[in-house]
Amino acid sequence: VREGSDAKLRNQTSVTEFTLLGLTDMVGLEIILFSVCFLFFLLNLSGNLFILVFTISNPNFHTPMYFFLGNLSIFDMCFSSVVVPKMLFDFLTPTKTISFEGCICQMHFFHFFGSSEATLLTIMSYDRYLAIGSPLHYSHIMTNKVCRLLVFICWVIGFLHSLLHTVLTAVLPFCGPNLVNHFFCDIKPVLILACTDISLNMKLLTMITGILATSSFLLTLIPYILIGRLLYKIKTTEGRKRAYSTCSAHFTVVLLYYGTAVFTYIRPTQIESLNQDRAAAVLFTVITPALNPIVYTLRNKEMKRAINRIRKGFC
Repeated sequence: VREGSDAKLRNQTSVTEFTLLGLTDMVGLEIILFSVCFLFFLLNLSGNLFILVFTISNPNFHTPMYFFLGNLSIFDMCFSSVVVPKMLFDFLTPTKTISFEGCICQMHFFHFFGSSEATLLTIMSYDRYLAIGSPLHYSHIMTNKVCRLLVFICWVIGFLHSLLHTVLTAVLPFCGPNLVNHFFCDIKPVLILACTDISLNMKLLTMITGILATSSFLLTLIPYILIGRLLYKIKTTEGRKRAYSTCSAHFTVVLLYYGTAVFTYIRPTQIESLNQDRAAAVLFTVITPALNPIVYTLRNKEMKRAINRIRKGFC
């Protein structure tokens, strides 16, 4: 009996690596996807690095808004770097494998940075509301200490949320098959490969991640509803434009981020939904992080003026 139990245990823990299904198995299409994703990844790194270095080196941008924006750039770069380099490598190789440990690490850091970014976007929306609604008290409320504390809270929430799902997934037995229906190790496509009941994991994923995503989104919308009321009370057109310019870029980023994230993690897990998740994941891992710096530079008048000054200086 003991030998049979040991053999059963060995069989349940026999999976040492996973094979990623990827986005496609068509060679010609893989080359095109590699080129497009590589271009967006370079745009992501260069754009967010520019914002980060620019806000740090320019004393005029040492304000709460740009402090949060710099942290958002860090989250975008790290969030995308967890997934995209491996995806690009798999486009060029016929065997798309990843070790069990590498899969768990990728899963953890993906949700770590993603959850932290969702929380940061909520904080940034309240920062914009205070800047528009209480400009005289803004500097006294959003001190450097408060800003650092709020960002630290974002990191802690993201880490704890990710750690919960990562640990609950890592302790499950995996005895095969090991084909992950995704281009990276996300929670749902890995969970369905476990050789045990995963109903608790799925309920926790839907409940906790769903609550975090939807509550963050709703809490992010509340300041914009209040901002809309403030804009209605502003009589001058110039005043409305100035107030609108301070929050329009952030609101655009919020819609890009939550539009795909909520769609992915609050729906039931089915084969068809997993195929849709892969398409949605390309948006918020490849495209959205690359668009964020473009949105902020094009919709932010202060940053556009600074860029024009640099360009004229070079000319």
